Amino acid sequence: MLVRLADEGARVALVLLAIERTGSAAYGGLLVAALMVPHVVAGPVVGAIADAVRRRRLFYTLALFGYGGALVAAVASAAASRPLSVALVVLAGCLAPIMLGGMTSLLGDLVPDRLDTAFGIDATSYNLAGIAGPAIAAVTAGAAGATAATVVLAALVALGGLVLWTLPIRDRPARAHRDAGPGRRNPLAGVPLLWRRPRLGAVTLASSVGQLGVGALPLVAALLAGRFQHTSYTGLFLAAASIGGLVGSLWSARHPIRSHPPERVVLVCLLATAVPFALVPVVPSVWATLPLFAAVGVLNGPLFCAVLAVREREAPPEARTQVFTVGAGLKSTAAAAGAALAGALTGSGVGLLLLGVAACQALGAVAGAAVLRLPGRAGRR
Repeated sequence: MLVRLADEGARVALVLLAIERTGSAAYGGLLVAALMVPHVVAGPVVGAIADAVRRRRLFYTLALFGYGGALVAAVASAAASRPLSVALVVLAGCLAPIMLGGMTSLLGDLVPDRLDTAFGIDATSYNLAGIAGPAIAAVTAGAAGATAATVVLAALVALGGLVLWTLPIRDRPARAHRDAGPGRRNPLAGVPLLWRRPRLGAVTLASSVGQLGVGALPLVAALLAGRFQHTSYTGLFLAAASIGGLVGSLWSARHPIRSHPPERVVLVCLLATAVPFALVPVVPSVWATLPLFAAVGVLNGPLFCAVLAVREREAPPEARTQVFTVGAGLKSTAAAAGAALAGALTGSGVGLLLLGVAACQALGAVAGAAVLRLPGRAGRR
């Protein structure tokens, strides 16, 4: 929770920091891109190192402190040297996959007998962070400035690192560490698994295509609020989706779906998510729209838990962290691409954009089902 609060809040804090120090919102957009783009590029490499390093607890703790330190250093150099500030934010972005998929990959070792519940709680941490992280950044920036907000977020990461240090994360055996030494380590070893293992490939493709639509949601919510002639409804729509996601994640933690294969749960939830998105354009009022956004969030709870379950089942021990970091990086990149695409299509109207978001969910489900049904692959591990 602590480190993910910082990851979510940093996107807001960096924009406010750029405006405060330089007066340029465009510079803020550059900083956010510098934080987000490395997720997919660095994910495989950072994941491979995490899979190979012997002293995992030390590695994870240092990575978290490195992220927080890079943010603070970026603050210190924001006005004096823009290139240096951007470079430091890129460094933070390279370490971010450890805070997302990397930490999730530890659950298989920490609670191997209660993974369904653990994945539900893990998904809850993302939803809570999505609600509270930007709020912490905005409120702190309003009270004490964007610099203070960024430092507070870095402190949260440091505190999270201290908490992580207390966890019983065992070192790898010396022999296993030697076998995974630099001469044998492949920083892209987890990538071929996406097409060699159809369940993993199907879920990764399906969730990434679906995330392409979800990435457009903040812009769509703003346009929808404009249609109802009240910009404050933007936050209300997004809050409804986040609260729905929190409810869905908690429900999944308490009542995990075990009666169906997790890859099918992903596809069904994606297909079901297309329905409320498609209905929003024809709903006449704000109060009728809010339950549809909440329904999207509720469905995302079991969907995300099922994605994590497939990654855990399909990833071999020697590439587990890399599979999680690559999957998380692809989803983050898809969301960023969706936001950019929606920005380019704002002239098409909010109704058409919402139908496009719904189409991404349905297309993701269809694409995932197609991968699962490819001849000669369905049973291959």
